[in-house]
Amino acid sequence: MPENPEFLSNTAPRFMLKGQYIRDLSFENPHAPASLLAMKEAPKVDMSVDLGANKVQEDFFELMMKISVRASSERTLFIVDLEYAGLFEVHNVPKDKTQQLLLVDCAFILFPFARRVVADISRDGGFPPLLLEPIDFFRLYQEQLQRASA
Repeated sequence: MPENPEFLSNTAPRFMLKGQYIRDLSFENPHAPASLLAMKEAPKVDMSVDLGANKVQEDFFELMMKISVRASSERTLFIVDLEYAGLFEVHNVPKDKTQQLLLVDCAFILFPFARRVVADISRDGGFPPLLLEPIDFFRLYQEQLQRASA
């Protein structure tokens, strides 16, 4: 085994999650308690995800994941708006690859934690836990690049 393999060197590309946090969380149950009594079938769930990344300081980036969910049947059952963020330390990643790293790899790391927050808050709001489907962040990134180049 070489004495200084690339994965141990100071020049190897690497990133680390340094912290994660809820920046903002809102749950609305506008028709409670009637909404809890009226649920006879699975609600229709509309979800959107928006990602944004910014440099905090040298080698530190914040990834913000905004998740909005609206569950409805005959009328709105509940609304969740979550801003979940992570602070990532990034080293030796070329500048032209940093955005992809943040919006794909870092988003993939944060999503299960944000998903848990949505499940917990919907359960605490009186509904079955809402388990969001996994998201293909690479596909979303590619679509964003296509829209930007159009």
